[in-house]
Amino acid sequence: MRRFYINILFLFIASFACAQAPDGYYNTAQDKYGEDLMEALHLIIKDHTVLSYTPGIWNAFYETDVRSDGKVWDMYSSCDFTFGDDQDSGSGGTEECQFYNREHSFPRSWFGGTVEPMNTDLFHIYASDKKVNAVRSSYPFGEVGTATYTSSNGSKLGSSSYAGYSGTVFEPIDEYKGDFARTYFYMATRYYDQMYTWSNDITNGTQHPAFDDWVVSLLIEWHLNDPVSEKEINRNNTIYENYQHNRNPFIDNPDFVERIWDSQASSDYTEAPYQVNIFPNPAQDNISITSPYLGVNVIVIYSIDGGEIKRFETANYSEQIQIPVDDIANGIYIVEITGGETSHSVRLVISR
Repeated sequence: MRRFYINILFLFIASFACAQAPDGYYNTAQDKYGEDLMEALHLIIKDHTVLSYTPGIWNAFYETDVRSDGKVWDMYSSCDFTFGDDQDSGSGGTEECQFYNREHSFPRSWFGGTVEPMNTDLFHIYASDKKVNAVRSSYPFGEVGTATYTSSNGSKLGSSSYAGYSGTVFEPIDEYKGDFARTYFYMATRYYDQMYTWSNDITNGTQHPAFDDWVVSLLIEWHLNDPVSEKEINRNNTIYENYQHNRNPFIDNPDFVERIWDSQASSDYTEAPYQVNIFPNPAQDNISITSPYLGVNVIVIYSIDGGEIKRFETANYSEQIQIPVDDIANGIYIVEITGGETSHSVRLVISR
């Protein structure tokens, strides 16, 4: 698998906003990696409020899948659907832009059909063009070599060109590949106690990593190449606040992906002779810096354009140091921690 590093900062600069997770929401996941982190996140987000399929999902779309112009936000087509008027009523939809319906981006046939809570979990159900939804069917996401169908926004169905899989796949456009990757990471984590029993083209019968190797590689690439968008942040917040009362951790904390699924990155985190963690992150008033190897001389907080915001010097060699950040504005920052001749950088989000 291609190696990615959390301190490749430009990949995160595009994700300029941060979802509003409650203070302490991820506290039990601190300092965990690999399957331990996956299980900790599962315990945080499981037992969500279950919606009805009808009218619950239809009604939720008015808030979760709405564009700025008030039209339906469809990631499979460029159609301008009107809520309610263009909602699928059971017939028609042989051409694009006739009706929108409810797309299980993780096909429900993969988990046994109309089984709850998966069948109504909004984090993987999106409003989509009925025709393109039917074309996608239950094919896995992937990258298409030769397309047999291309939708109005450029989504494609065709033969896989990605190493490790040669079957038919559906490829969304680049703008939404990260959205779907984080959706799948959510599904594997939310259903950590069930997915290993499901049989389909992408899972491998394990709780971790849950997916076949080629799927993990593909999803990580999509996740990194298409950072978290404002659309995802708003959807995450709406689902949490108004419907299911749980969150997608990989929208709130994109680095969780590598900490769970990139085995080399996870090894780097756990075996490096100088590894630090910052929590809470996102932060409001104070941050704590911890490491079993902590021997910090200098802590510097930088803006994402490299400007120095705040500097601390300390001779404290304890395993935890607390730093006030209540005078720093909301935003994304880089914290550089230097101990002796070694430096380590961590992304910090401040959000109140």
